Amino acid sequence: MVSVLNSVDTGHEDLIHSAEVDYYGLRLATCSSDSTIKVFDIKGGNHRQIAELRSHCGPVWQVAWAHPRFGNILASCSYDRKVIVWKETEDWGKCYEYGNHDSSVNSVAWAPPEHGLILACGSSDGTISILTCNTAMDTWESKRIPNAHTIGCNSVSWCPASLPDASFDQSSSKSGPVVKRLVSGGCDNFVKIWREDGDRWIEESRLELHTDWVRDVAWAPSIGLPHTQIASCSQDKRVIVWSSDNHVNWTPTVLNVFDDVVWNVSWSTTGNILAVSGGDNNITLWKENNDRQWICISNDSNPPLASNGGEKNL
Repeated sequence: MVSVLNSVDTGHEDLIHSAEVDYYGLRLATCSSDSTIKVFDIKGGNHRQIAELRSHCGPVWQVAWAHPRFGNILASCSYDRKVIVWKETEDWGKCYEYGNHDSSVNSVAWAPPEHGLILACGSSDGTISILTCNTAMDTWESKRIPNAHTIGCNSVSWCPASLPDASFDQSSSKSGPVVKRLVSGGCDNFVKIWREDGDRWIEESRLELHTDWVRDVAWAPSIGLPHTQIASCSQDKRVIVWSSDNHVNWTPTVLNVFDDVVWNVSWSTTGNILAVSGGDNNITLWKENNDRQWICISNDSNPPLASNGGEKNL
């Protein structure tokens, strides 16, 4: 059972769409349909607002913290078609703005820090933008994945940068650069995996099983194993966990069919517990057992149950 440790009265004047804790768990950023972003100090179980960021002119859908090796940096995306990168020096301020999307920007995600300061952005115009900062020159460059998803892209998430540990995978080699990959979900019902190939991004895999819009995707953190997993959720009320040993052949497992639309999926730091939230206003926690079944380990209204989804090899 999960219990509430603390609650924060944000003072937002409309719906809150995203709430993200930083790497050290000391600060909380929130964003809302009231067009504002707020940053709170949450050390010691207390909370104190330290910044209110105003530059968007529409609902702000998501915020994302960069890795602290780059400083205190926060990205936001909005219905106003803009992506804004904020940085704290003495005070919080805007350090970069990207406005080349033709429709709402729905998702932002920072790449693993091993790749540098890189931000992926998914938009309702169907494209994905990759924004890269040259930290030495304090300049940004952008690349686009055109026509990534018909009608629109709803979510993006990066593949972990860490390589398989040789103690688990004797064939692995830690020499050479790590390939950049990301996963996206869209209004075409597809989950797509993209790989950087020189100066462009190519579609590496297209995962087809959802029957309605894919609302969120999340690539599980790596703990050194060659096995990798992606979670996706959809308006078809299903959560699917996709598994692969080689980034080519993916096996889907339907974790559960819920009673309402599923909006968000999020992995624990170690990648062994998946949090799911949806239109039923419940948050459930799921864990895979030794029989490769997903078990609900936290649900306020129901006892633990195993997922009843089957598997199919792609």
